[in-house]
Amino acid sequence: MATLTSQQIVAGGLAPTYAAAAGGGDRFTPGDNVILHVKNGGGSGITVTVVTPGTVVGQAIGDVTNSIGAGGDEFMGPFPAQHFAAADGLADITYSGVTSVTVAVLKV
Repeated sequence: MATLTSQQIVAGGLAPTYAAAAGGGDRFTPGDNVILHVKNGGGSGITVTVVTPGTVVGQAIGDVTNSIGAGGDEFMGPFPAQHFAAADGLADITYSGVTSVTVAVLKV
């Protein structure tokens, strides 16, 4: 499990750096202006899940999931900290598969 660093998008542009998705999942610092870009270079679809650790009136808030087809990519977010940050301030991502999957955390 890796903690991914947010990359700031600026007016002049950003050529983001992508990290290989970790088999045990990854972590990032959530925020109102934070999004994920997940690329699935593998031969079959995957599901990406961002864990929502909070509750509302004692009921668990559903996690955010996204299915990404083979060879596809998706942007996910934003991820406000009040809904996605665990006790240590980080949010958790899990992947149903990681072969040829890369991810970047972007801040707009």
